Amino acid sequence: MTTDLPITDLAGLRGLRTAPDLDAAQARRLREELTALLGACGWFTVGVMAPSSSSAVAALRQLEAALGWPALQPDVARAGEPGGAPGPVFLKGNQRTGLFQLRREDGLGEGILITGHDAADPAAEDTWGPLPLDLFA
Repeated sequence: MTTDLPITDLAGLRGLRTAPDLDAAQARRLREELTALLGACGWFTVGVMAPSSSSAVAALRQLEAALGWPALQPDVARAGEPGGAPGPVFLKGNQRTGLFQLRREDGLGEGILITGHDAADPAAEDTWGPLPLDLFA
């Protein structure tokens, strides 16, 4: 199923509570636009709102593989083991630390949020999303 919203670029996602369903052409355009913007950033934080810990980690791993990023490791000292209590979760990953935290959280939508950071060029910094969990599959 595709969205009825006219999602033609990343700006069309701003303000959405949950990621829309996209057709193949919309998904391709968003990936291309995002890839170009990510190239201007030095490092990233990632937020994944998902219905389960396994789907959150799967979306993170697909994102990392698609963009050639090193795999983040769970921060077990702060957030416990991934896969804790069943139900909706929020995963927060940080390339600077190389870690991600996973917590149960009700009331969220679904999707991936990516924030690009670059101290040398603050104009390149932004947050993009929510992107569909399967955008990088």
